[in-house]
Amino acid sequence: MLTFLRYGVIISFFICAISLCILVLKTLFFGKKPLYSEPQGVENKGIMYAFGKGMMPWEKESAARHLPTYIAGILYHSGIFAGLFYILLLVIPFCPGLFLINAMRILMLCGIVCGVALFLKRIFKTTLKNISCPDDFASNILVDLFLFFALIDTFISSVRPVFLFAAILMLLYIPVGKIRHCFFFFYSRILFGLFYGRRGILPQKQRQFKV
Repeated sequence: MLTFLRYGVIISFFICAISLCILVLKTLFFGKKPLYSEPQGVENKGIMYAFGKGMMPWEKESAARHLPTYIAGILYHSGIFAGLFYILLLVIPFCPGLFLINAMRILMLCGIVCGVALFLKRIFKTTLKNISCPDDFASNILVDLFLFFALIDTFISSVRPVFLFAAILMLLYIPVGKIRHCFFFFYSRILFGLFYGRRGILPQKQRQFKV
């Protein structure tokens, strides 16, 4: 059973990866607007900003106004990547040391707590609930279950079949649900950096605008 599920995870991963790549390729068919103006900046600097300073909460109005949610989002996604790394170790297979296991446990626990908190916020905050769709709730539940069983598996290996099954469900759902934003985030930030870096209009230090 475990061998079957392990291969199921591998197959699901490749289905997920291929589907995401196809989605990226489909964006290329929308065409690209020609840029007639001369570059006023450097594209690489734009990418560095997009993945560096541009990720800071004070660079984003919404994040700055909702700092607890911003921090919860970081911890949630850190837990998700820890869970994905953990299942990678199981599939290889590779036996990690106690330090690495404990680090993943902490991240996954934080991810679970933050994931549930964000889920409850979506339910009970009217303004957020009104703009939510079933996919928002389904994606959160699938990821939370994945993290929960991943954490339990680090203590009790007998739950591994359930954990692997949860991983398969999540991997297959990624290309069709909002979880795929974890992949498209990097793609969109690169495009953001290339565009605004070329134009040379990245945000400047606020003191430069003071009279």
